[in-house]
Amino acid sequence: MDFYALALLQGLAFVPLALGIFLSAKVFNIPDITTDGSYTLGAAVFAVCMLSNMHPLMATLLVMPVGAAAGAVTGIIHTKLKMNALLAGILVMTALYSVNLLIMQRSNIPLLGTPSLFIEINNPENLFINIGIASLLVIIITLLLLWLLKTDFGLAMRAAGSNENMIEANGVNTNRIKIIGLAISNALVAMSGCLVTQMQGFADINMGIGIVIAGLASVMMGESVSRRFKHSTMLMPLLMVVMAAVVFRLCIAFILAQGIEQVYVKLFSALLVLLFIGITKINFIKK
Repeated sequence: MDFYALALLQGLAFVPLALGIFLSAKVFNIPDITTDGSYTLGAAVFAVCMLSNMHPLMATLLVMPVGAAAGAVTGIIHTKLKMNALLAGILVMTALYSVNLLIMQRSNIPLLGTPSLFIEINNPENLFINIGIASLLVIIITLLLLWLLKTDFGLAMRAAGSNENMIEANGVNTNRIKIIGLAISNALVAMSGCLVTQMQGFADINMGIGIVIAGLASVMMGESVSRRFKHSTMLMPLLMVVMAAVVFRLCIAFILAQGIEQVYVKLFSALLVLLFIGITKINFIKK
């Protein structure tokens, strides 16, 4: 039971990642690969802050503007230099590998014994208390994102992703909206990297490799479910993404519980994404 409770806790830590990818992939229709680098960036910044004896809450809040800066760079390259969004993300992700190494000064930083937002994460007795803390953080982040998407700026972001030419004809600066949107997306991804680092007790330079798959899986799973409901607001898609992020980690936990080696986890993650993409396509064909 504790094994799946721990997977639930990890799933909650991956919710900001899923929401960030939802913002870039579904609201803006931009395949942003920067997330692989900004996820590790959040972990690296938090780890270094902890070594400097900073309060964990301050360190957690600090990773968001740092992650936002990485996303803004991708947005600037895409909009100002007219580079394909996918290539811009790959370029920044590649650069962030060196930036993260420069920040960490080594490939791995252990954080066992250092303070965090969670209470004695290695003590099973505190597991459900930590789930409550993580759930509160997820609720706050989800509500803030929902509020943002309902504001005039949020509506402009959604319109820019749906019909960029139309919103430009109305005098809206879509380049600025894309830059800010990618900044918010990567701020959420960096927050996720920070939370996972606090749970696992270390930051590693390679922890972000392929992490976009986990976010995409959550988005695809959430999309396939939300299509079955009639909704006119962003609340249902956001809730489905949140639930899918948790379910995805529980699926991974189930796979590991069957004795599958850790080396095959990313393979099964990719297969889960393909599975839910297939479910989405089947639903589309039926309609």
